[in-house]
Order: sequence, then structure tokens, then C-alpha cells
Amino acid sequence: MSRSQTRPDPSDFIRSLYLDHTRAARRFRYALLLFDVLTVVFVIVTSFFPRSPTVEVLDAIFGVLILADFLIRLRLETERGYFLMRFTTWADIAAIVSFLAPVAGEGLGFLRILRTLRLLRSYHLLAQLRKDVRYFRAHEDIILAAVNLGVFLFVMTGLIYTTQWAVNPEIGNYADALYFTVTTLTTTGFGDITLTGPWGRMLSVAVMIFGVTLFLRLLQVLFRPPKVRQECNRCGLLLHDPDAVHCKHCGATMHIVTEGLA
Repeated sequence: MSRSQTRPDPSDFIRSLYLDHTRAARRFRYALLLFDVLTVVFVIVTSFFPRSPTVEVLDAIFGVLILADFLIRLRLETERGYFLMRFTTWADIAAIVSFLAPVAGEGLGFLRILRTLRLLRSYHLLAQLRKDVRYFRAHEDIILAAVNLGVFLFVMTGLIYTTQWAVNPEIGNYADALYFTVTTLTTTGFGDITLTGPWGRMLSVAVMIFGVTLFLRLLQVLFRPPKVRQECNRCGLLLHDPDAVHCKHCGATMHIVTEGLA
């Protein structure tokens, strides 16, 4: 047997990491999630400091890694047209452009924060979390509601910071923009920071409408009685009481799958 026949194909190995359900593939996808989180942390932390050659080098490194991940996923995608139509795909493209275009400076810097839209959005990762983590299975609705709110919070803060820091003396850094977003989202509205111009007012409206909705959604799942995900075979109702014997919608007999006592 020749060496070429025994040597593993690198493309098959990469495909396995992205698509299979082996232990190595699971660890790799969790590593991708950690990378996404580190990217967000990097964007937020560097917003407090002036641009420097070190930051620009790190920008390029993050951009190359994101680009490599994007090209691999594009290569593995069987329905590329659908892949290119996804909003998260264009969020990745925006992040790549902002990292690899130093000429844009901080003008496109806020686009990097759109990387947060990929957090917990992978079908494989969600399926793996349900399988591997009992806590995630028990609190999936709460976790996803919190993630949705967090993504909105970071994206809107990035937009506010980028569009206001040069024209609004009340927005001097990322913390000021985050403070305004949180006080508006929670309807506290101290009024010590306001956004200027038509674009600023439209951002304020977006925070109030969408942010408050997401915030109330999180409160709803936090305080409502616990439910289990078990689809009714007759009517399709998905959420039921943990001790349900019959479906509340159609009356069909339920066989709730439980994991026993801890």
C-alpha cells in the first residue's frame, strides 16, 4: 500500500470537523463558539483604546481566521444560493470586511459586533448542546431568550457608538453607548444621554421597540411555569407541563420523557 493511500485526506478531516458528530467535531465546534465570544470581547475592549499597530495586527489575524472559516463553510455548503441569502452569512461578510479593511478605520468597526449573531445559531451546535448539556435542555428557552437580548444589546450599542462618538459629546466611549442602550431598553430613561440627529432618533426608536420586546420576552420565560418540550403526536403542541398526562390542547395521552431524579 502506497503512502498516498494511507495518508488521511485533509479535506475529509475538515469536512468531518464541521459536519460530523464525533467527539473531535464536537470539541471543534465548541472551540468555534469560544472564538466567536473572544471576537466580541476583543471588539468591545479595543473600543476603549486608540488605534495602534498592535490592534491592527490583531484585526488582521481575526479577519483571516474568520475568512478561512467562512470559505470552508461555503465550500462545504450543498445549497450555496440559500447559504448566501442568510442574514448571518452577510453578517460574517461585514465582519470580514471590517477586520481586513484598515483604511475604513472605526467607520466600519461596529460591523464586527455582528459576529455575535452566530452565537448558538448553528444547527449542529444547538443539537449538540441539547444532547451534551442537561442544563441547556432544561433551560433552553431562557438561554436563547437571553442570547437574543444580548445580541441585540451589543449590536445596537455598536451602532450607537459608531454613529454618535464623533458628533455627540455625551457618547465618548463604548461604555457611554452601552449605558444609553440599557437605560432605554429597560425604559428607565434618565435623560442624561440623548442621541442627536435623525439617525440617532431612529436608533432610539429601534431600541425602544425591539429591545423592550426582547426584554419582556426574557422576563416572560424567566417567570412562567416550567415546561417540557414534547410534541403531541395528534395536534403537534410542543410545550407541556412536566407532569402532564394528557395534552391540554386535544386531550391525547402524553408520554413525557423524563431523565429521572438528579
